Amino acid sequence: MTIYLFDGTMDGLLTAVFDAFSLKEQPEELLTEGDALPLFCERTYQVTTDEEKARRVWAGLEKKLTREAMKLISVSWLSELKELNAPLFRYVCKVFRQGDISKHFADPDVLTVTNIARRVLHEQLRMKQFIRFQKAKDGTYLAVVSPDHNVLPIIIDHFQDRFNDQPWLIYDAKRHYGFNYDGKTVIRITFEDESAVPFDLTNGKLDESVISSDDQLLQNLWRTYFKAICIKERLNPRKQLNDMPRRYWKYMTEKN
Repeated sequence: MTIYLFDGTMDGLLTAVFDAFSLKEQPEELLTEGDALPLFCERTYQVTTDEEKARRVWAGLEKKLTREAMKLISVSWLSELKELNAPLFRYVCKVFRQGDISKHFADPDVLTVTNIARRVLHEQLRMKQFIRFQKAKDGTYLAVVSPDHNVLPIIIDHFQDRFNDQPWLIYDAKRHYGFNYDGKTVIRITFEDESAVPFDLTNGKLDESVISSDDQLLQNLWRTYFKAICIKERLNPRKQLNDMPRRYWKYMTEKN
């Protein structure tokens, strides 16, 4: 059994595909460095990430797959799931051997990659629905999120288009980065010292010293409205959890 080891990056995975074809072999498994090796492992091969090799593999995929299929591959990678590595590696290898297999859902690797991509896209939709902004005194709107998957890169265009007349910051507390829009351009940001930021990463609330007084009033009005429209006789907790999973509640005004 031959095992390939890579650094866990997309470029590393694409380099592994390049090396597999160069060496004319098909490893049984693709693992990240530090993963436990399976029993009966006869040989390991350390993949050295090479951006040029990765670029050539990606360019080759673009010639063989539709734009939709390429998007699904990119989106699936945002899942950050380790169980994607081996299926995606085999999927890409099969594309170079068999052509466009993106609709061959009887293939377990195609099905796995597609289903994971769909999970990411579903969370992308949920983020658009459940993000709650707070207004700071300087006019900037802040939203803190902590999604299961790394969906910020694929939701920012939505917010830039919809809220292009106001500055905002959307920050991923789980991955320690965010995107800031100043009214003209969007930039990716990180904080050297998160303990010094003027908001609570556990619930997304702005400090009282920086939150706008108007926003405090609006938050209270929103909570009152949310409670007022609730009809106790029609409460359905199971459906509510299905429509609005509990993991999003800590950053939602109406739930705090």
